[in-house]
Amino acid sequence: MAKRRVETMEENRGKLIAAGRRAFAEKGFAAASMDELTAEAGLTRGALYHNFGDKRGLLAAVVNQIDSEMAMRAKEIGASERDDWEGLLAEAAAYIQMALDPEVQRIVLLDGPAVLGDPSKWPSQDSCLQVTRQTVEKLMAQGIVKPVDPEAAARLLSGAALNAALWIAASDDAERVLPKALEAFRALATGMLVTPR
Repeated sequence: MAKRRVETMEENRGKLIAAGRRAFAEKGFAAASMDELTAEAGLTRGALYHNFGDKRGLLAAVVNQIDSEMAMRAKEIGASERDDWEGLLAEAAAYIQMALDPEVQRIVLLDGPAVLGDPSKWPSQDSCLQVTRQTVEKLMAQGIVKPVDPEAAARLLSGAALNAALWIAASDDAERVLPKALEAFRALATGMLVTPR
């Protein structure tokens, strides 16, 4: 009985996240109606309050889901590169390019910071930061990256990629801004190399 209750709660949580994701992508956070999204999920406002506290809590769960998916996609792209340095650059470039995705733009890069505050404090961003730090430490051990504080390096690299994505999302011409952002990110990052490539 308890197991079924836990499964039902997880199922309801998943339904609400899916409905919230659709509503936030289509209408934006401010215009998304709690009544409409709970009705779409076949649940009540009470279920939303129980699982997330409020609409802001639901947005945090949706942002976490999308941001985590972005990180996984970027990691897969980075893993296909010939070495750790090129992998790091490819991951960042992939993350920046995802700013062209309308769902990512609206939910993660526009509404997310406006409603949830500083993205560097989001759990999903902290997870990305730790992965970047590990990669930086590995590159330092290999003698590829200058021996600077790994946390500082990881924060600056992650911050540059995030800010590039935010710039693209807020731009009136994202397609024009993207190559500029990618070129500048690569130029900044290569300044960390012991031997320029």
